Amino acid sequence: MKSTTAIQRGLLLLLFVILGAVALFPFYALLLASFKEPTELLRYGLNVKLQPEILNLKNYTYLFSGEGKIYFTWYKNSIMITVASTLLTLLFSSLVGYGLAVYQFKGRNLIFILVLLVMMVPVEVIMLPLYKMSITLKLIDSYWGVIIPFIVSPFAVFFFRQFATGIPKDYLDAGRIDGCTEYGIFFRIMAPLMAPAFGAMAILQALGSWNNFIWPLIVLRTDTKLTLPIGLSSMLTPYGNNYSILLSGSILSVLPILILFIIFQRSFISGLTVGGVKG
Repeated sequence: MKSTTAIQRGLLLLLFVILGAVALFPFYALLLASFKEPTELLRYGLNVKLQPEILNLKNYTYLFSGEGKIYFTWYKNSIMITVASTLLTLLFSSLVGYGLAVYQFKGRNLIFILVLLVMMVPVEVIMLPLYKMSITLKLIDSYWGVIIPFIVSPFAVFFFRQFATGIPKDYLDAGRIDGCTEYGIFFRIMAPLMAPAFGAMAILQALGSWNNFIWPLIVLRTDTKLTLPIGLSSMLTPYGNNYSILLSGSILSVLPILILFIIFQRSFISGLTVGGVKG
Protein backbone atom coordinates (compact mmCIF):
# COMPACT_ATOMS: atom_id res chain seq x y z
CA MET A 1 0.00 0.00 0.00
CA LYS A 2 2.81 2.38 0.92
CA SER A 3 4.68 1.54 -2.28
CA THR A 4 1.54 2.32 -4.33
CA THR A 5 1.20 5.69 -2.60
CA ALA A 6 4.89 6.45 -3.23
CA ILE A 7 4.47 5.61 -6.93
CA GLN A 8 1.41 7.84 -7.18
CA ARG A 9 3.28 10.73 -5.54
CA GLY A 10 6.22 10.17 -7.87
CA LEU A 11 3.98 10.23 -10.94
CA LEU A 12 2.21 13.34 -9.66
CA LEU A 13 5.56 15.03 -9.07
CA LEU A 14 6.71 14.06 -12.56
CA LEU A 15 3.50 15.49 -14.03
CA PHE A 16 4.01 18.81 -12.24
CA VAL A 17 7.64 18.94 -13.35
CA ILE A 18 6.54 18.47 -16.96
CA LEU A 19 3.81 21.11 -16.63
CA GLY A 20 6.32 23.49 -15.01
CA ALA A 21 8.80 22.93 -17.84
CA VAL A 22 6.11 23.61 -20.44
CA ALA A 23 5.09 26.80 -18.64
CA LEU A 24 8.70 28.03 -18.34
CA PHE A 25 9.68 27.15 -21.91
CA PRO A 26 8.43 30.43 -23.50
CA PHE A 27 10.18 32.41 -20.75
CA TYR A 28 13.41 30.53 -21.46
CA ALA A 29 13.14 31.40 -25.17
CA LEU A 30 12.47 35.05 -24.26
CA LEU A 31 15.44 35.14 -21.86
CA LEU A 32 17.75 33.63 -24.47
CA ALA A 33 16.59 36.08 -27.14
CA SER A 34 17.22 39.06 -24.85
CA PHE A 35 20.97 38.36 -25.07
CA LYS A 36 21.06 38.30 -28.87
CA GLU A 37 21.71 41.01 -31.45
CA PRO A 38 18.69 42.47 -33.32
CA THR A 39 20.02 41.05 -36.59
CA GLU A 40 20.01 37.53 -35.14
CA LEU A 41 16.38 37.91 -34.08
CA LEU A 42 15.32 39.19 -37.49
CA ARG A 43 17.23 36.44 -39.27
CA TYR A 44 16.26 33.42 -37.16
CA GLY A 45 13.44 34.65 -34.93
CA LEU A 46 12.90 33.21 -31.45
CA ASN A 47 14.64 29.87 -30.96
CA VAL A 48 15.88 27.87 -28.01
CA LYS A 49 19.22 26.85 -29.47
CA LEU A 50 21.96 27.83 -27.03
CA GLN A 51 24.81 29.59 -28.87
CA PRO A 52 27.18 31.19 -26.33
CA GLU A 53 29.29 32.81 -29.06
CA ILE A 54 26.48 35.19 -30.12
CA LEU A 55 25.16 36.03 -26.65
CA ASN A 56 26.06 39.39 -25.10
CA LEU A 57 24.86 42.02 -22.62
CA LYS A 58 24.44 44.89 -25.09
CA ASN A 59 20.67 45.03 -24.73
CA TYR A 60 20.82 45.28 -20.94
CA THR A 61 23.74 47.74 -21.12
CA TYR A 62 21.58 49.97 -23.33
CA LEU A 63 18.78 49.99 -20.76
CA PHE A 64 21.19 51.10 -18.04
CA SER A 65 22.91 53.69 -20.24
CA GLY A 66 21.92 57.32 -20.71
CA GLU A 67 20.02 56.56 -23.93
CA GLY A 68 17.78 53.99 -22.31
CA LYS A 69 17.27 55.64 -18.93
CA ILE A 70 13.64 56.52 -19.76
CA TYR A 71 12.97 52.79 -19.37
CA PHE A 72 13.59 53.09 -15.64
CA THR A 73 11.35 56.17 -15.53
CA TRP A 74 8.57 53.94 -16.88
CA TYR A 75 9.62 51.29 -14.39
CA LYS A 76 9.36 53.75 -11.49
CA ASN A 77 5.95 54.94 -12.72
CA SER A 78 4.63 51.37 -12.88
CA ILE A 79 5.93 50.54 -9.40
CA MET A 80 4.43 53.73 -7.96
CA ILE A 81 1.03 53.17 -9.57
CA THR A 82 0.98 49.46 -8.72
CA VAL A 83 1.86 50.00 -5.05
CA ALA A 84 -0.67 52.83 -4.57
CA SER A 85 -3.40 51.03 -6.51
CA THR A 86 -2.88 47.72 -4.68
CA LEU A 87 -2.81 49.24 -1.19
CA LEU A 88 -5.91 51.40 -1.79
CA THR A 89 -7.78 48.52 -3.41
CA LEU A 90 -7.00 46.20 -0.50
CA LEU A 91 -8.10 48.84 2.03
CA PHE A 92 -11.40 49.90 0.48
CA SER A 93 -12.41 46.52 -0.98
CA SER A 94 -11.74 44.73 2.31
CA LEU A 95 -13.82 47.30 4.20
CA VAL A 96 -16.73 46.86 1.80
CA GLY A 97 -16.48 43.07 1.77
CA TYR A 98 -16.20 42.97 5.55
CA GLY A 99 -19.25 45.20 5.93
CA LEU A 100 -21.34 43.03 3.61
CA ALA A 101 -20.30 39.88 5.48
CA VAL A 102 -20.66 41.03 9.09
CA TYR A 103 -23.32 43.73 9.40
CA GLN A 104 -27.04 43.24 8.97
CA PHE A 105 -28.71 46.21 7.28
CA LYS A 106 -31.47 46.90 4.83
CA GLY A 107 -30.41 46.41 1.21
CA ARG A 108 -27.34 44.34 2.02
CA ASN A 109 -28.29 41.51 -0.33
CA LEU A 110 -29.17 43.98 -3.07
CA ILE A 111 -25.74 45.59 -2.81
CA PHE A 112 -24.08 42.18 -2.98
CA ILE A 113 -26.11 41.30 -6.10
CA LEU A 114 -25.03 44.59 -7.68
CA VAL A 115 -21.41 43.73 -6.91
CA LEU A 116 -21.86 40.38 -8.71
CA LEU A 117 -23.49 42.13 -11.67
CA VAL A 118 -20.66 44.65 -11.95
CA MET A 119 -18.19 41.74 -12.03
CA MET A 120 -19.88 40.58 -15.25
CA VAL A 121 -19.46 43.94 -17.02
CA PRO A 122 -16.31 44.14 -19.20
CA VAL A 123 -14.07 47.10 -18.44
CA GLU A 124 -14.22 48.17 -22.10
CA VAL A 125 -17.96 48.89 -21.73
CA ILE A 126 -17.36 51.57 -19.08
CA MET A 127 -14.25 53.12 -20.65
CA LEU A 128 -16.12 56.07 -22.18
CA PRO A 129 -17.99 57.07 -18.98
CA LEU A 130 -14.76 56.72 -17.00
CA TYR A 131 -12.92 58.87 -19.52
CA LYS A 132 -15.57 61.61 -19.32
CA MET A 133 -15.45 61.46 -15.53
CA SER A 134 -11.65 61.75 -15.60
CA ILE A 135 -11.88 64.83 -17.80
CA THR A 136 -14.42 66.42 -15.45
CA LEU A 137 -12.23 65.69 -12.41
CA LYS A 138 -9.09 66.85 -14.31
CA LEU A 139 -7.37 63.52 -13.86
CA ILE A 140 -6.12 63.17 -17.43
CA ASP A 141 -2.35 62.73 -17.71
CA SER A 142 -1.97 62.09 -13.99
CA TYR A 143 -1.16 59.01 -11.95
CA TRP A 144 -4.36 59.41 -9.92
CA GLY A 145 -6.33 59.22 -13.15
CA VAL A 146 -5.02 55.65 -13.54
CA ILE A 147 -5.53 54.69 -9.89
CA ILE A 148 -8.81 56.23 -8.66
CA PRO A 149 -11.36 54.65 -11.07
CA PHE A 150 -10.38 51.12 -9.97
CA ILE A 151 -9.55 51.40 -6.27
CA VAL A 152 -12.70 49.41 -5.39
CA SER A 153 -12.60 46.10 -7.22
CA PRO A 154 -15.85 44.08 -7.43
CA PHE A 155 -13.89 40.83 -7.47
CA ALA A 156 -11.87 41.86 -4.39
CA VAL A 157 -15.09 42.89 -2.58
CA PHE A 158 -16.63 39.52 -3.41
CA PHE A 159 -13.50 37.66 -2.29
CA PHE A 160 -13.16 39.52 1.03
CA ARG A 161 -16.87 39.08 1.70
CA GLN A 162 -16.62 35.34 1.14
CA PHE A 163 -13.55 35.09 3.38
CA ALA A 164 -15.01 37.21 6.19
CA THR A 165 -18.22 35.16 6.14
CA GLY A 166 -16.27 32.11 7.32
CA ILE A 167 -14.70 33.87 10.33
CA PRO A 168 -16.59 33.23 13.62
CA LYS A 169 -18.48 36.29 14.87
CA ASP A 170 -17.37 35.55 18.43
CA TYR A 171 -14.20 37.53 17.74
CA LEU A 172 -16.29 40.62 17.01
CA ASP A 173 -18.37 40.21 20.16
CA ALA A 174 -15.23 39.77 22.25
CA GLY A 175 -13.79 42.96 20.76
CA ARG A 176 -16.94 44.94 21.53
CA ILE A 177 -16.95 43.67 25.12
CA ASP A 178 -13.33 44.83 25.47
CA GLY A 179 -14.35 48.30 24.30
CA CYS A 180 -13.03 48.24 20.72
CA THR A 181 -14.63 50.56 18.19
CA GLU A 182 -15.94 49.08 14.95
CA TYR A 183 -12.85 50.32 13.10
CA GLY A 184 -10.66 48.93 15.89
CA ILE A 185 -12.36 45.54 15.51
CA PHE A 186 -11.59 45.53 11.80
CA PHE A 187 -7.98 46.71 11.92
CA ARG A 188 -6.91 44.99 15.15
CA ILE A 189 -8.92 41.75 15.04
CA MET A 190 -10.37 41.01 11.61
CA ALA A 191 -7.50 42.25 9.42
CA PRO A 192 -4.95 39.84 10.99
CA LEU A 193 -7.44 36.97 10.63
CA MET A 194 -7.93 37.92 6.97
CA ALA A 195 -4.18 37.94 6.26
CA PRO A 196 -4.39 35.03 3.73
CA ALA A 197 -7.08 36.94 1.82
CA PHE A 198 -4.93 40.08 1.81
CA GLY A 199 -1.95 38.08 0.54
CA ALA A 200 -3.92 36.49 -2.29
CA MET A 201 -5.53 39.75 -3.34
CA ALA A 202 -2.21 41.62 -3.11
CA ILE A 203 -0.75 39.34 -5.80
CA LEU A 204 -3.82 39.40 -8.05
CA GLN A 205 -4.36 43.16 -7.79
CA ALA A 206 -0.68 43.97 -8.23
CA LEU A 207 -0.49 41.71 -11.27
CA GLY A 208 -3.56 43.36 -12.82
CA SER A 209 -2.27 46.87 -12.13
CA TRP A 210 1.26 46.09 -13.32
CA ASN A 211 0.01 44.66 -16.63
CA ASN A 212 -2.77 47.21 -17.13
CA PHE A 213 -2.45 48.63 -20.63
CA ILE A 214 -5.65 50.07 -22.10
CA TRP A 215 -6.69 52.49 -19.34
CA PRO A 216 -3.21 54.01 -18.74
CA LEU A 217 -2.87 54.34 -22.52
CA ILE A 218 -6.07 56.41 -22.59
CA VAL A 219 -5.27 58.57 -19.56
CA LEU A 220 -1.52 59.20 -19.76
CA ARG A 221 -0.09 61.52 -22.42
CA THR A 222 3.41 62.63 -21.34
CA ASP A 223 6.32 60.31 -22.23
CA THR A 224 7.84 60.55 -18.76
CA LYS A 225 4.54 59.52 -17.14
CA LEU A 226 3.97 56.36 -19.16
CA THR A 227 3.84 52.97 -17.46
CA LEU A 228 6.07 50.08 -18.43
CA PRO A 229 3.63 48.17 -20.72
CA ILE A 230 2.92 51.33 -22.74
CA GLY A 231 6.59 52.32 -22.86
CA LEU A 232 7.65 48.86 -24.03
CA SER A 233 4.98 48.83 -26.73
CA SER A 234 6.31 52.18 -28.00
CA MET A 235 9.62 50.45 -28.77
CA LEU A 236 7.97 48.50 -31.58
CA THR A 237 8.64 50.03 -34.99
CA PRO A 238 7.77 48.91 -38.54
CA TYR A 239 11.46 48.12 -39.03
CA GLY A 240 11.75 45.89 -35.97
CA ASN A 241 15.03 47.47 -34.86
CA ASN A 242 14.07 47.58 -31.18
CA TYR A 243 12.90 44.02 -30.65
CA SER A 244 15.99 43.01 -28.71
CA ILE A 245 15.61 45.99 -26.34
CA LEU A 246 11.93 45.13 -25.98
CA LEU A 247 12.78 41.56 -24.95
CA SER A 248 15.40 42.57 -22.38
CA GLY A 249 13.00 45.17 -20.97
CA SER A 250 10.28 42.53 -20.76
CA ILE A 251 12.57 40.19 -18.81
CA LEU A 252 13.29 42.88 -16.21
CA SER A 253 9.60 43.76 -15.99
CA VAL A 254 8.80 40.26 -14.68
CA LEU A 255 10.99 40.65 -11.58
CA PRO A 256 8.67 42.72 -9.28
CA ILE A 257 5.70 40.38 -9.70
CA LEU A 258 7.96 37.34 -9.29
CA ILE A 259 9.36 38.76 -6.03
CA LEU A 260 5.85 39.61 -4.82
CA PHE A 261 4.64 36.07 -5.51
CA ILE A 262 7.62 34.55 -3.68
CA ILE A 263 6.84 36.72 -0.63
CA PHE A 264 3.09 36.04 -0.56
CA GLN A 265 2.89 32.56 -2.12
CA ARG A 266 1.72 30.83 1.08
CA SER A 267 -0.94 33.46 1.71
CA PHE A 268 -1.94 33.25 -1.96
CA ILE A 269 -2.53 29.50 -1.84
CA SER A 270 -4.26 29.45 1.56
CA GLY A 271 -6.32 32.52 0.74
CA LEU A 272 -7.69 31.03 -2.47
CA THR A 273 -8.31 27.55 -1.05
CA VAL A 274 -9.82 28.68 2.27
CA GLY A 275 -11.58 31.93 1.45
CA GLY A 276 -12.80 30.97 -1.98
CA VAL A 277 -15.12 28.24 -0.71
CA LYS A 278 -16.81 30.20 2.08
CA GLY A 279 -20.35 31.38 1.68
